[in-house]
Amino acid sequence: MMASFYILFSASANKYYVGHTTESIQERLRKHNSNHKGFTGKFNDWVIAYVESFSSKHLAYFREREVKNWKSRKKIEQLISGHPDS
Repeated sequence: MMASFYILFSASANKYYVGHTTESIQERLRKHNSNHKGFTGKFNDWVIAYVESFSSKHLAYFREREVKNWKSRKKIEQLISGHPDS
């Protein structure tokens, strides 16, 4: 089962959101931009900033945990820009 690790960005919140899914990225983005309870439901301008594909949900989840454990906006922005060692 294919899965994706993704990073979204909301300009109005000036925040990134890190997640993983087995759904299509476009469907997952639609759900994040819908009015729902939870962090992403507070804003409806999320855009896809970065995506990586994996062969399993487990691997995508592992990557999500790895990036979240960075606790660093700078490192996330470096990953998105394609310069992870800058």
